[in-house]
Amino acid sequence: MFDLKSRVAVVTGGSRGIGRASAIALAAQGAHVVVGYASGEAAAQEVAGVISAAGGSAETARLDVSSSDVEKAIAEIAKRHGRLDILVASAGISIDGLLLRLKDDDFNQLFAVNLKGAVYSSRAAIKSMMRARFGRVILLSSVVGEMGNAGQTAYAATKAGLVGVAKSLAREYASRGITVNAIAPGFVETDMTRALTDEQRKGILDAVPVGRIGSAEEIAAGVVYLASEEAGYVTGETLRINGGMYM
Repeated sequence: MFDLKSRVAVVTGGSRGIGRASAIALAAQGAHVVVGYASGEAAAQEVAGVISAAGGSAETARLDVSSSDVEKAIAEIAKRHGRLDILVASAGISIDGLLLRLKDDDFNQLFAVNLKGAVYSSRAAIKSMMRARFGRVILLSSVVGEMGNAGQTAYAATKAGLVGVAKSLAREYASRGITVNAIAPGFVETDMTRALTDEQRKGILDAVPVGRIGSAEEIAAGVVYLASEEAGYVTGETLRINGGMYM
């Protein structure tokens, strides 16, 4: 079940957090994984090393999703391997602040990485997937994109936008054997959430029915499912992995 042998996967933002866990999980199921990074080359190499040590197959690639140049990089990966089966668009940043204090540069950077970056990456991957008439595109959204959160207007907008992107691309390319889905994680232990104060963490945990923080590995399990043959009848959906934080 969930056998990904012979599949080639690209994970943007694969050097840390959910991207890291997703890269390792996909490789564990047999996929060759390209661990994408923007600036954390050493961290990406560490992920590839973990995969190789476990008997998996991986490489690293600089994929700065904030620029449309990422499309050329992904196209090169697909050309080199002769295929690209799975894209996990996990690269993302969080810049919080009340709307009236939000700087234009921060607003633009959030959209460049979180939303435009996912679209650029998807466009490049889908070109290759169309030729093979098979593909899995998985976009990492957020519970905040569905429920909103004070101080995260711009971040929530980018993550809500990914839900719309997934639905639209799902309709465009279903006939080509390509599924496109989003995953909306809740409160997960990552670099982003570790930066929160104890008071902020407690406030969030009070709103999580299961009463704990999720793990990146739990999100990665959802990624593996959506990347698999078994999920071929699932497209345009948002998989909520949030401990009941939003239902």
